[in-house]
Amino acid sequence: MKLNYLEVFSKDELELIHSTSMQLLANVGLKIDAQDTRALLRDYGAIVDEETHFVRFPESLVKEKIKSTPNSFNLYGPDGTFKFEVNTTSTQFATIGTPVKIKDESKKAGVRKTLLSDTIQQIKIVDSLENIVCSHIDVWPNDVSYITIHAQCIYQWVKNTKKPYGLGCLGRLASQDMMNMASIIVGGDDELIKNPRFVGFMNPTSPLHLPQLMTNGFSIFTKYKQPTIIAPEALAGASAPVTLAGLITQTNAEIIGSVVLSQILNPGAPVFFGTVSHITDMRTGNSAMGSVEMGLITAGIAQLARFYNIPSRGPGGGTDSKVLDLQNGYERLQTLMLAAQAGVNYITCAGTYEATLVEALELLVIDDDLAGMVKRALEGIKVNEDTIGFDIIKKVATSDIKGVNFLAESHTRKYMKSELYMPRLADRARRSSWFKKGGKDIIERAREKVDQILKEHQPTTIDKDVENTLLKYMKQVGARTFDDYRKAEGMMVDSVTLPDGIEIKEQK
Repeated sequence: MKLNYLEVFSKDELELIHSTSMQLLANVGLKIDAQDTRALLRDYGAIVDEETHFVRFPESLVKEKIKSTPNSFNLYGPDGTFKFEVNTTSTQFATIGTPVKIKDESKKAGVRKTLLSDTIQQIKIVDSLENIVCSHIDVWPNDVSYITIHAQCIYQWVKNTKKPYGLGCLGRLASQDMMNMASIIVGGDDELIKNPRFVGFMNPTSPLHLPQLMTNGFSIFTKYKQPTIIAPEALAGASAPVTLAGLITQTNAEIIGSVVLSQILNPGAPVFFGTVSHITDMRTGNSAMGSVEMGLITAGIAQLARFYNIPSRGPGGGTDSKVLDLQNGYERLQTLMLAAQAGVNYITCAGTYEATLVEALELLVIDDDLAGMVKRALEGIKVNEDTIGFDIIKKVATSDIKGVNFLAESHTRKYMKSELYMPRLADRARRSSWFKKGGKDIIERAREKVDQILKEHQPTTIDKDVENTLLKYMKQVGARTFDDYRKAEGMMVDSVTLPDGIEIKEQK
């Protein structure tokens, strides 16, 4: 049978968290910066305080809107030949984060700033992997203007992969650019809406706040029915109660309020019930993504997602290690395995370390192997008369032939591929054989695999007219100023802080 879900709440505990979340939404609400969003919610029965910008959600409104939230949807690559389903019963693996640095042993610190060329390499590697089904703007290119990053990355996406892509809901104007470019690529808005290509990221700010930039972008993603991850990044002891139950209750209210908004904006818009919440390390004051508590928080959110019948998203492979060492390995596997055992439907963070701020291309191929191992573990043990193999046990055990074993039996050939996961990078040879092949550790073997993928990768052929239209559109994006974005978002600010603490400032 398959492994049972790891559940961290009893039925009564789950009901208590749910009811308290409903009380938070009804009596406190969410602070929503966007005036048009507040007005829209008021039209649907929410109670708006224009002085504080808090919007309270009656429980009847919450229950009504949750009903229209899909429990499954498909995601497609740019040309439509690659697709996978997200639902409430299966598990998919993807990348995530916005690393601003990448592993580089030639540098004194072992890392350097990320470039667009690194972004391209990351997309190519994910395109070749078996178990990682989607890449995102994971590698933040420091050599590209912040006002064109989204356009540059979409152009490289369509050129270098057949898998879907993920982008942040970073405002109304940039998000509309994303939809316009995707429509050019796939042949129109109708095709994009029917067969979504993008995963959006909408991050409520804890505690209980929907910032204007994210809300503006969220409205565009929901309009085009691009599946969007709603994922608070609360820190226990800092932006949420230090108790895990308190953090989960608070973030549950943030997620549910955002789900309600998605269904008001566009009924049937697909969303992920998500989290990247973790804890504050009380000794240093830093966040701790490699903590076992992050796995427990993720498991709790997965259980709540099943309660509401909405696909879940959670982090796996999280680590606070600054190098590719043992800490990196045990933290990434324990957070990955906890998320998978909890039944998270879309597990992210492949390829990153140092709290997702640094990328290592070697980790991408290692994480693909880890995902394969985890998938095999989730399958559990299939038990029937044929898999038990009474007759084959009797045959081998009673054979008169000296040295006979199960290796040559047809039963072994029949089941070995389905029963045994064969990792591509783990070395299981004896020391003498390993030494003859160079005595390489897994990082060296992973580097060789990365180099092989990049050497053999073939770019996607794009219709010339489509490419010219994309390039023309990108020129329009590049001609804008920070002030154009500021006006489009209705924001009178000189800088914007993105998820993971990345700040973009007006360039003088």
